[in-house]
Amino acid sequence: MSIGSLVWQIREKYKHGLKTAYYRDYVRDQIFDSRPVTATNSHICELHVLTSATDWLNLIWVLKSFYYFSNRHYALCIHDDGTLTDQQCKVLQDHFPDARVIDRKVADDTMQVFLESYPRCLEFRQTNHLSPKVFDFIAYLESDRMLLLDSDVLFFQEPTELLRRIESPIYSYNSVNRDIASAYTVDSAVVRERMGFTIQPRFNSGLGLIHKKSMNLDWIEQFLSLPGIIGHFWRIEQTLFALCSSKFGVDLLPEEYDVHLGKGIKSSPCRHYVGAIRHLMYSEGIRNLVKTGFLKELSQ
Repeated sequence: MSIGSLVWQIREKYKHGLKTAYYRDYVRDQIFDSRPVTATNSHICELHVLTSATDWLNLIWVLKSFYYFSNRHYALCIHDDGTLTDQQCKVLQDHFPDARVIDRKVADDTMQVFLESYPRCLEFRQTNHLSPKVFDFIAYLESDRMLLLDSDVLFFQEPTELLRRIESPIYSYNSVNRDIASAYTVDSAVVRERMGFTIQPRFNSGLGLIHKKSMNLDWIEQFLSLPGIIGHFWRIEQTLFALCSSKFGVDLLPEEYDVHLGKGIKSSPCRHYVGAIRHLMYSEGIRNLVKTGFLKELSQ
């Protein structure tokens, strides 16, 4: 290795400070010593996540913090984005023994059949790495309600209002966290003109309640005909969730669930550590959980 490469690696490792590197590279692995989460068998709601070889360790923290603070036993389905190793899948299954871990190659065959009558959906599923969040989650969903969750959302206390909306038999809206700003691949005016409804501003697809019947394949096939919708790689699945939810009925979660880029958890029950602040997931989020005894409690 050249001196230049070594210097670059050191700068990358410590660019967010020693505290971030310490919690990311040393403390984070200690979650492997925590006890498994068992009896995830309640179909009041089913939790679905898509993860990768780079995010799977963060996901273990996310899931264990959710189950610990919520004291719920929602069924769990973990979707491989195609990069997980056999060993990583085994560790996930060991820590969540009642979960379904969906192999990407198996899912590809399943979705080929599931989407055969929807050519736009099938093409999108075959060309976009995040598309399983839209299609696979619904195809494998065994409940009428889904908890949509990304691998970068940590919980610090019971998410009371989220759980209330999930479990209320009369609550009929999709409900997610509010984004910093609207981040879609279509213009809201085009949606109003072509589809006849208004897309919900600042919809974020990282955390929230999604009703199964809201993810209508006929609607999605139609939405995929909107001009320019096959745009920004990271925004299109969020756009499709926002479109389906806006047509179905949507009510964003309260302010304490909002995505924000500043430091501080405050009194929020959870925090979504989006890409721009991923380093805070370690120096703030995991550090807070460790300091309040979460890791020690799970390891007893």
